[in-house]
Amino acid sequence: MNELSYLQEEENRLEWYEHHRIRIDAGQEPMRIDKFLTQRLPHVSRSKIQNAIKAGSILVNDKTTKNNYLVKPNDVIRVLLPKPLVEIHIFPQNIPINIIYEDEFLIVINKEAGMVVHPGYNNYDKTLLHALLYHFEKTNQQVQPYLVHRIDKDTSGVIVVAKDEFAQIHLAKQFFEHSIHRKYIALIWGNLDEEEGIIEGYIGRSPKDRRQFILYDDESRGKYSKTFYRVIERYGFATLVECTLATGRTHQIRTHFTHIGHPLFGDPLYGGQEIKVHSTSPKFRQFIQNLLKDFHRQALHAQELGFIHPQQQSWIFFSTPLPADMEKILLKIRMYVQN
Repeated sequence: MNELSYLQEEENRLEWYEHHRIRIDAGQEPMRIDKFLTQRLPHVSRSKIQNAIKAGSILVNDKTTKNNYLVKPNDVIRVLLPKPLVEIHIFPQNIPINIIYEDEFLIVINKEAGMVVHPGYNNYDKTLLHALLYHFEKTNQQVQPYLVHRIDKDTSGVIVVAKDEFAQIHLAKQFFEHSIHRKYIALIWGNLDEEEGIIEGYIGRSPKDRRQFILYDDESRGKYSKTFYRVIERYGFATLVECTLATGRTHQIRTHFTHIGHPLFGDPLYGGQEIKVHSTSPKFRQFIQNLLKDFHRQALHAQELGFIHPQQQSWIFFSTPLPADMEKILLKIRMYVQN
């Protein structure tokens, strides 16, 4: 049976990459860069260093390099790698997944809401990683999944997973540099003032609830984040928006729209399960209560994903339709508004 030991620590899993900047000492003797970095970064294997150099994730004096480059005094080396993982036993599980693309280097899935991407607190099995292990075993592929990003459990949509270390590092570099195209569709409470706009600030954990994140003005309190949004449809009490990510922080869209007073519809963590509009109409309030009774997640779907293929070096793009639960709630809203 195929097995995988693969998990990030609960805190560390929220940040996917490590970034090093190393200035070579004045007395350093010439040494191959792959050997030098293996000594400097003892938790990273030499093969991983070599794959990172091949993927362009290691720069010397802001230029790509080769494995046989000899480091010299005062060189500045920048290293970008997926973070090291803490081991945990993971085994194949026969869980249906919607595969929309697959080749020998990567696999792209349209993840259903409710599926956790990787094991963590209170979610030790039935994750996307378990499902992928089963798929690879069933199709006689001697590979294992390498994560480069994630989607929240109750967010649906497109996600890419690498099949080898090189592809993981190549994709990780694109995610770190924000050159990946990601577009989400969200249903938010309230009526936005503008047709389009930008939300930005520094995302950090809430001091009141460690599960939540808050948008701060102070850069010392979080990591920079930026979301572009555009209105698709207005319903008066709610708005359907398109969100393009300039950065990819944990809970970014959920945090951003909560910050401006428009939490995502149905979001139990950020108050989206509460009625956010004032109305004295019993009919309206009953309508909203019925919607919320049947919808227990944030109304958020990762619709589009585009990136440079690690091996082909060409742009590939994927688009996924809205899931049935979001289509159903939008249909009910449109019918109510029209009447």
